[in-house]
Formats: sequence, C-alpha cells, structure tokens
Amino acid sequence: MSDEDLPDFDRFDHDDAWRVGSALVEHCRAERLPVVIDITLGEQRVFHAALPGATADNDVWAERKAAVVRRFDRSSAAVAEHYGVDDRPEFYEVFALPRARFAVGEGAVPIRVRGAQVGVLAISGLETGGDHDLAVLGLRLPHGAGTDRA
Repeated sequence: MSDEDLPDFDRFDHDDAWRVGSALVEHCRAERLPVVIDITLGEQRVFHAALPGATADNDVWAERKAAVVRRFDRSSAAVAEHYGVDDRPEFYEVFALPRARFAVGEGAVPIRVRGAQVGVLAISGLETGGDHDLAVLGLRLPHGAGTDRA
C-alpha cells in the first residue's frame, strides 16, 4: 500500500485534529464501526475516541501501530508491505523493536505538513485492510485542515 495517496497539508494543528477526529467519529457512528480513533501531534495525543464495540486492546493496537509510523516515517501498512512482514518476530529482532511498543499492522498513517511528518492518525478495530482504509478516508474527509497538497 503506497503512501502516495495520503494528503500533504499546508498546516495541521490541534483544531484540525479535532475536526478530523470528529468527522471520523460521525462517519463511524453512521456505519456502526467498532473502532478506536487516535490522533497525535508529535508525542501528544490530541484526539481519542473509542466507539461502541471497541475494546481496551484496540487502544493498545492503535498506539503500537502509531509507533511504527513514527519510527519508519511511513504508514504501518506500507512498512508491512515493504518488509513483507505480517507481525513476524524476525522483523522486531532485526530492528531491535520491543513488541510491546510496536505493531506492524495496517491502520496508522502519517499526518504530513509540507512533506514533514507532524503526527499520526491510527485506527484499530476492523478486519484486515479496513483500519488503513478508514485512516486514509479520515484524512480525506472534508474538515478544513489546511490545503490538501496531494
């Protein structure tokens, strides 16, 4: 899965994170999706929602997938595809990553401003591919966050 489809904004701040997260919550409620939505800017969590049906495990998965994005500066799906891994132990050993903090799985995408990663949007709770698709949709929903430069 290519990160080329991800938007690149002119700006993205706390208010934009709130609008993105809120738009995603509305979408997920309408579709009855049992997900966790987590948005960070730098290391600060600026938006978090757990919808009905999501569990505490989804919170942990979202955090672990977001850590992969911060480490590799790519979506967690792109990392999994590039390295041909499906959460295999060898991957964690090669990069000396503690499995308790990192998870190679689809669902976390970088938030970029003029090409630089400023944050992460992570989703957890859907079947394979669904988390990633929802995260990409979240950045593409109309919410007024800067200008999409993609």
